[in-house]
Amino acid sequence: MAGFTGSCFLCFKIKVSRIASLLSKRTEVRRHTVCRTFTTGSTTRQQKLSSPRGSICRLESMELPSVGAKSVLVKLLAAPINPSDINMIQGTYAILPDLPAVGGNEGVAQILEVGSQVKALRPGDWVIPRDAGLGTWRTAAVLAEDDVISLPNDIPLFSAATLGVNPCTAFRMLSDFEELKPGDTVIQNAANSGVGQAVIQIAAARGIQTINVVRDRPDLTQLIDRLKAMGASHVIKEETLRRHEMKELFKTCPRPKLALNGVGGKSATELLRHLQYVFRVGGSMVTYGGMAKQPVTVPVSALIFKNVKVKGFWVTQWKRTHSQDEGALRGMLDELCSLIRQGKLTAPACSEVGLQDFRKALDTAMQPFTSAKQVLVV
Repeated sequence: MAGFTGSCFLCFKIKVSRIASLLSKRTEVRRHTVCRTFTTGSTTRQQKLSSPRGSICRLESMELPSVGAKSVLVKLLAAPINPSDINMIQGTYAILPDLPAVGGNEGVAQILEVGSQVKALRPGDWVIPRDAGLGTWRTAAVLAEDDVISLPNDIPLFSAATLGVNPCTAFRMLSDFEELKPGDTVIQNAANSGVGQAVIQIAAARGIQTINVVRDRPDLTQLIDRLKAMGASHVIKEETLRRHEMKELFKTCPRPKLALNGVGGKSATELLRHLQYVFRVGGSMVTYGGMAKQPVTVPVSALIFKNVKVKGFWVTQWKRTHSQDEGALRGMLDELCSLIRQGKLTAPACSEVGLQDFRKALDTAMQPFTSAKQVLVV
């Protein structure tokens, strides 16, 4: 296609001897593979494992390959910077790409051209990655048809760009671990995170109450107002979990059947304490993150006497487990897009940053109490 002979992308390159010690034997590190054969563009190269702020990254341009029979040419429209992206650059994420690699696990692109054997996609379609590690911080790419799944292009750009990770995580946790009905309660920490905001909105659409735990901060009043405007039933500080006020709160709503933990440490233990225990059956705590970088401690009494269930969830693993079940992924995306169209699910606050300003975006994304998600727009 005229005008798309090349592409720009952000790539990181981690010192192989250092990364191998972190990956142990379960992951093979290839020294000279450039993140799949279709990788093109400007690359941020990281020469050592460190924070992204201390890494050596740069934007590069490379030629695009021709579009094969089962591949598609896409133009990237917008791609957020998520904690998992930063962890991947640091070499601390559960999956690590071949190096050097294009950064970014999430984003939305537009189809420009399709191969002769591509059946499900057409030029003009919007698509998002099916799996992590695709490399979305770039201007364009030639991808396999099976690497992406289509979205309707009548939803807001930032909603599409941020749909594949956090809303899907929230959707699955609210659907798969407890049989929640209207009037039931869910408690969660990290309520201001992308997952937390999606939990609030999806739960509200289903008539489920939420108790939302946030850290104290200078703009706490504004944050509480913002979360309640999204549909949060209650917003409390971490310290409140250990106080008598919780007994008063539970006079206004049932104890939660489900606790969602994105923090770990003491916060997770406190969530567990407040789970429902009815007819000798306890609720579930699902851990999807560990921002505190502290282990989850579960009291023995909660396991023995209250029969609580403690589980983990990783949306990447769910997608891989259900990779042959097109209906499961499609059904979830369709329901989420329907909520977006109805105004019941909005994207988190986003700051639009040009791809050339990626260093500023990475710096901002790593700051505490960041109020807006950094989104690279190309």
